[in-house]
Amino acid sequence: MTASQTADRRRALRSWVKEIGWRHVLAIAAIVFALFPLVFVLSASLSQRGTLTGSSSLFSSFTIDSYIRLLTDPFNPYPRWFGNTILVAGVSALGTVILCATAAYAFSRIRFRGRRTGLVGLVLLQMFPQLLAYVAIFLLLIALGEVFPALGLNSHLALIMVYLGGALGVNTFLMYGFFNTIPKEIDEAATIDGAGHVRIFLMVLRLSMPILAVVGLLSFISAFDDFVIASVVLTRTEDLTLAVGLYGYVSGQFAKNWGVFAAGAVLAALPIVILFLYLQRHIVSGLAAGAVKG
Repeated sequence: MTASQTADRRRALRSWVKEIGWRHVLAIAAIVFALFPLVFVLSASLSQRGTLTGSSSLFSSFTIDSYIRLLTDPFNPYPRWFGNTILVAGVSALGTVILCATAAYAFSRIRFRGRRTGLVGLVLLQMFPQLLAYVAIFLLLIALGEVFPALGLNSHLALIMVYLGGALGVNTFLMYGFFNTIPKEIDEAATIDGAGHVRIFLMVLRLSMPILAVVGLLSFISAFDDFVIASVVLTRTEDLTLAVGLYGYVSGQFAKNWGVFAAGAVLAALPIVILFLYLQRHIVSGLAAGAVKG
C-alpha cells in the first residue's frame, strides 16, 4: 500500500468519524446506559442469595427459586396484584382512548362557542404538577365512599376514574393535533353520501390508528407503573397493584427480599414489552403526526 493510499484511508476514516462515527458511539453509550439496570435486575432475580450483596458480579449464580416462591407461595398475593394491575391499566387505557378521541374529534371538527377556551384550558391544566391534587383526591374519595362505596378508597373503579381524569388533557390535545392532519374533505364526502357524525367519527378513528395506539400505550404504561396515586387510593393488601405491592417486599412488610422483588419486577415488565412490540409499527408515525400544531 502506497503512502498516498494510506493517507486517503486516514482522511476517509476521519471524515466518517466526524459525520457518522460519533453517532454510533453515542448510540452504544445510550444502549449500555439503558440496558444496565435491566441486566442488573435480571441478575438479582436469578441470584441464589436473594439479596443485592455481591451484585457487582452479574450472573455469578443461577437459580429460579425467586420466581418459584413468587408464583407458587399460597400466602404471596403477587398473582392477584398482577391481575389487579392488568385490569386497572387495561380499562384505564381503553377509557382514555375513547374519552380523548371523542373530545379531540369535537375540538377538531365541530365549531362551537368556547372551543378555543376549552383548548387553552386543557393546556393550562397540564402546567400544574399532579402532586397538588393528591390531597384533594384523597378527601374526595373519602366523601364519595360514604355515598357510593364503589367510588371510595380501596376501589379499583375509583382508581380508574382518577387515571381517566388525569390523562384527559394532554392526550386530548395530542389527538387533536393528529385529527387536524386528516383532510376535512373526507368528512364532506362522507356527509354527501349521507353519513352522520357517528359514522364520520368512526371513519376518522380508522384513519387515526397510530395516535390511538400511542395514547393507549402511554396510558397503559402510566397506570401500570403508577405508585403514588395507587398507594393513596388502595390500602388493603389484596387490592394493591404491582408497583405498590412490590414495594412491600423491600419496605419491611414482607421482609426485605430483593430476589423476589427483582423477579416480580422482571415479570411485571413483560406486559409492557409485549404491548410495545405489538403496537410498534404505529408508534413512530403517531408521535410525529400528533406533534403537528393544529
